[in-house]
Amino acid sequence: MTSRALVPFGLLFPALLVMVLSGVIPAAFVAFYSVHDTFSGNSFVWVGAEWYVSVLSSREFWWAFARSLGFSALVLAVEVPLGIYIALRLPPAGPLAAIYIVLLAIPLLAPAIVVGYLWKVLSTPGIGLLSGLAGIFGLSYDMNNPVVVWATLLLMDAWHWTSLVVLLCYAGLRAIPDAYYQAARIDGASPWAVFRHIQLPKLRLVLLIAILLRLMDSFMIYAEAYVVTRGGPGVSTTFLSHELIQTATIQFDLGEGGAMAIIYLGIVLAVSWTFFTLIVPRRRGLA
Repeated sequence: MTSRALVPFGLLFPALLVMVLSGVIPAAFVAFYSVHDTFSGNSFVWVGAEWYVSVLSSREFWWAFARSLGFSALVLAVEVPLGIYIALRLPPAGPLAAIYIVLLAIPLLAPAIVVGYLWKVLSTPGIGLLSGLAGIFGLSYDMNNPVVVWATLLLMDAWHWTSLVVLLCYAGLRAIPDAYYQAARIDGASPWAVFRHIQLPKLRLVLLIAILLRLMDSFMIYAEAYVVTRGGPGVSTTFLSHELIQTATIQFDLGEGGAMAIIYLGIVLAVSWTFFTLIVPRRRGLA
C-alpha cells in the first residue's frame, strides 16, 4: 500500500481516536461494572449475570421502558407529520426561504439543559406563559396532572426538535428534479397526488434518517424532562434514562447501573436496527 493510499486513514485517525477515548473505553468500564459487585468503589467481586437478571426482573425497569417507548411514539407521531407539512409550506428559494431556515435552526442550537429550564419557567403554575394561556381558554393547567405533564413535555420536544425534521425534509424536497413537477402539471395532478406519488416517495430515505435520529434521541431524553418534571408527578415521567441515573449515581449501585446501561444500549440498537432493516429494502424501488 502506497503512502498516498494511507492518507485517508491518517485523516480519519483523530476522529477514530476521539471515538475510542469517548465511547469504547467508557463502554468497556461499564461492561466491567455490570458483571461485578463493588465495595467502597475499589474492591470488585465477580457476580456474572446476576445484575442483568435483577434488572430484567424489575418491574420498575419495564415500566420506565414502556414510558420511554410511549414518549418516543408520541414524539414521532407529532413531529414527523408536522415537519413534513412545514417543509412543504416553506418557499422553495429566495431571501424569505433563507430567513425561515435560520429561524427554524435557532431551537436546535439551544442545549438540552437550557431548553429544560426555559420550559420549566413557561410551565410554572400561576406565572408561566402556558398557565396564562390555559386560563384564557378556561382550562386548568395543573402540573400534578400526568396528562398535562406529558402534553407539556411533548410540546417542549416538538418546539426543540421539529425543526430538524423540517430542515431534512426541506433539503429532500429541493433535491427532487423539476421534471417530475412538470409531468404532474401536464397530467393535471392535484396537490395531494403530487405529494403522494412524487414528494413522499422521494422523501422516504430522508424521513428514515429523521425518524431514526428522533427515535434514538427521544428514547434517551433526560435533561429536559428531569428539569421540568423531576420524574413526576409520582413516577409518570420517570423514563428509562432517569431510572438509570437514579440507580448508578444517586443509589451508587454501579453493578446494577452498568447492567442497566448495557441493556439500555442493546434496546436502542435493536429498535433502531429493526426499524432500519424494515425500511431500507424499499430503497431499490425508490430510484
